[in-house]
Amino acid sequence: MNVKKQRKILGLTQENLAEAANLSSQTINDIEGCRMWVSDKTILKLSKVLHVDAYRLFMPTVQKAASVPETDKINEFLLDLERKIIRIVQQQFIEAIETYNFASEEK
Repeated sequence: MNVKKQRKILGLTQENLAEAANLSSQTINDIEGCRMWVSDKTILKLSKVLHVDAYRLFMPTVQKAASVPETDKINEFLLDLERKIIRIVQQQFIEAIETYNFASEEK
């Protein structure tokens, strides 16, 4: 997960993040160390405090490295994957809204 990266971007300590998300410091440490399975509720808490969409916490980190053909291919693949995930999530959101509006009109 990208919790640690986003936490550092925001200048938060593990303790700051834990307090803001109403979690223990040990939980944050375990999450960042990939020693803990994270529930959907915890993911939502973290995404809110870290000011990112929840799915971004699962996205692979794209490294900006010296131009190496293999690295460039991997980076392009990851960026393409991110674009596809965003399109899928947006489409599902639109469909959910349309379904909700349709259900509301029937009442």
